[in-house]
Amino acid sequence: MARIYTHSALTCSTNLGFLFRSSSSHLHLHLHLRRLIFPTSLALPHAKTQSSSVCFSWSRRRVVAMDSSGTDSAKEVHVGLDSATEEEYATQSKLLQEFMSIPTIDKAWILSSVSGSQAMVAMSQANLLANKRRKFMLSALISKDETTSNQSSVNFHWTPFPVEMTGASAFVPSPSGLKLLVIRNPENESPTKFEIWSPSQLDKEFHIPQKVHGSVYLDGWFEGISWNSDETRVAYVAEEPSPPKPTFDHLGYYKKGTSSDKDIGSWKGQGDWEDEWGEAYAGKKQPALFVIDVDSGEVEHIKGVPRSISVGQVVWSPNSKGSAQYLVFAGWLGDKRKLGLKHCYNRPCAIYAVRCPEPKDDANEPFPVHNLTKSISSGFCPRFSKDGKFLLFLSAKAAVDSGAHCSTESLHKISWPSDGNFLNQLISLMWLQTSSYIEVVNCPDDGCFPGLYVTGLLSDPWLSDGTLILSSYWRSCRVILSLNLISGELSRVSPNDSDFSWSVLALDGDNVVAVSSSPVSVPEIKYGKKVLDPSGKPSWHWSSIQKPIFKCSEKVTSGLSSLQFKILKVPVSNVSECLTEGAKRPFEAIYVSSSKTKENGKGDPLVVVLHGGPHTVAPCSFSKQLAYLSSIGYSLLIVNYRGSLGFGEDALQSVPGKIGSQDVNDVLSAVDHAVEMGLADPSRITVLGGSHGGFLTTHLIGQAPDKFVAAAARNPVCNIASMVGITDIPDWCFFEAYGDQTHYTEAPSPEDMSLFHQISPISHISKVKTPTLFLLGTVDLRVPISNGFQYVRALKEKGADVKVLVFPNDNHSLDRPQTDYESFLNIAVWFNKYCKL
Repeated sequence: MARIYTHSALTCSTNLGFLFRSSSSHLHLHLHLRRLIFPTSLALPHAKTQSSSVCFSWSRRRVVAMDSSGTDSAKEVHVGLDSATEEEYATQSKLLQEFMSIPTIDKAWILSSVSGSQAMVAMSQANLLANKRRKFMLSALISKDETTSNQSSVNFHWTPFPVEMTGASAFVPSPSGLKLLVIRNPENESPTKFEIWSPSQLDKEFHIPQKVHGSVYLDGWFEGISWNSDETRVAYVAEEPSPPKPTFDHLGYYKKGTSSDKDIGSWKGQGDWEDEWGEAYAGKKQPALFVIDVDSGEVEHIKGVPRSISVGQVVWSPNSKGSAQYLVFAGWLGDKRKLGLKHCYNRPCAIYAVRCPEPKDDANEPFPVHNLTKSISSGFCPRFSKDGKFLLFLSAKAAVDSGAHCSTESLHKISWPSDGNFLNQLISLMWLQTSSYIEVVNCPDDGCFPGLYVTGLLSDPWLSDGTLILSSYWRSCRVILSLNLISGELSRVSPNDSDFSWSVLALDGDNVVAVSSSPVSVPEIKYGKKVLDPSGKPSWHWSSIQKPIFKCSEKVTSGLSSLQFKILKVPVSNVSECLTEGAKRPFEAIYVSSSKTKENGKGDPLVVVLHGGPHTVAPCSFSKQLAYLSSIGYSLLIVNYRGSLGFGEDALQSVPGKIGSQDVNDVLSAVDHAVEMGLADPSRITVLGGSHGGFLTTHLIGQAPDKFVAAAARNPVCNIASMVGITDIPDWCFFEAYGDQTHYTEAPSPEDMSLFHQISPISHISKVKTPTLFLLGTVDLRVPISNGFQYVRALKEKGADVKVLVFPNDNHSLDRPQTDYESFLNIAVWFNKYCKL
């Protein structure tokens, strides 16, 4: 069904038809699907549709609706684009497209070769026409002058062109770097493909049919692909085959072998419903553990793991003296209900171990599965130490125990048998030997370590002396840290005086390959080397690497060159004595602006940017979308209100039970602070947020109706009372409303529903007068689209200026290339309209 879009709200019943009357100016538009970016659709029967475009012919001036009797029942409405708006879309879209074309660094590996270290960098780039991300690999030979400590002697000799990895879902080099595993996941019922590459050619290719397992998990959470030490087998996580479904034909239930008619028509019944892991895991029900032999292609499903455990993040144990190896993995319990897992670290999980079967073992006797972390409510991301003596893992016990969906993490270790003899008696006692390396930090002192916020580790995160290298949030930045396992000393590897965000990509022996960026500078690859000062104290020397990776257009480069940023400390207003000490301390906001002289001393219009969660953080790093808004003339105020990661547990836990009030007041305090500093024009302030950031956006336009001239909300939480029964995270509704997890139930009481309504933006809707753009995804399981629609319809009922974009194939993140592009094009045009840019 084709659609046409108007700028005014128009409702009609299903029995209305539409008559297009001719006029002196008749408009024929050919619109590509990717440009269908306007609100309020009208069904247009008989329009010719194609897979790549839609053709329309209608009157520019009026559309007349008629009822079933033929009576003219609708007033004249404007349809299509006026010339000024059309010109603005054309102008803005070109620059946005150039920003969107900037590639992203996804992963990197450093491999040893005869000629020296070799870097492999996996990258991706938006392909707007295909609405996918194009994946490619860029390689470089690393040369170092070992005769000098001068870091400028390190050179990356890049290959002339990248190699596109068409259809590849994952690349996993073996430990020696002599083999490369490429996985190609199916998009339909076709087999999963495993390819084993040598340095010069494809050696093996295996097709794994659906009856063995479904697609391999590559989500960054359940994902676990691990080579064993002798590079003969690979362990991984894939979707367990679906249970058989009943078959029916014209005689009723079809029992196999009861009919001799092979051509008889039949169909598969639905079978039993199975729970899924929520948002972004549609169709994913049971992740299971598999091992493939890279010589024969034989795949073995590791038995013995109960179906109540969803497995992920598998690694091999050290291969000590030829003893049997164990598979160590994280497991999440989903026996009662599989609540949404994406971005939810408060789901109880543990580290498990199971012996990997050998050919001599009885295939019918599965080995027992052992829980290694019974003493702690959360364990994930297992890694063995360099010497194999310890198993380290991250824990989100603060999140699990409190109910916050993300919280300050801790790092723990378990002693591992040095002789490789993993006796059952030792297994049963091993959890007693769990100890902590890094504990939760509640109230960090100024400038001091604020706690661990990692959520993941490199597959091989070790320097030669056993030092652990990891990335973590530190207030509004991301930093690189090192942990000495012997002394327990934790130190900062990335520069102490940098407000840029840094993330470790890979290790080159005892050197670190990292990526660094800021809100006004595209990511750069950096190379860090540990050096000793005259007193013998170690420090890290960083140098930039020649970068063929990001060659931005002149417009992008020019736009970024005029920008500057700084991190503002915002004092907490109305400090209450009941707050913990950490919750009384200033929070932060990242301010981005143009360095150009303002005309008439008037500041740029301001976009207040609000992250979701609320327990996430907006790091001081590069965002193509926000950099685009900065480049067209907007200043940004990116607020990390209390409740954000990176500021200690006290500040994070201060907002549950106070959402809609404390977080809203923090944002208003940040805006007032920027205005008082002369950083913002108070007559031209807009607000933009998604998810909980959308919750704040819609709260702000209700609680401070005169503060913002325009707003944009992406999949916003507008009414918790209507969300609680249909979201994949109903526990979030209770925890953030009450401040604890004791109230959670699948059957909310009238008192619960009353509280949910009181703390929701919809309770302030009568005061809203800010023109608001809504961007909604139809397949959003976290904040289902009905939540946004209810709020939109209530706004329209009171005559507010509203525009709605609906993306039929997008979930909560709204991050498919075309969706991302259209969203921020419309946000820019919407803000321009009301800021008079």
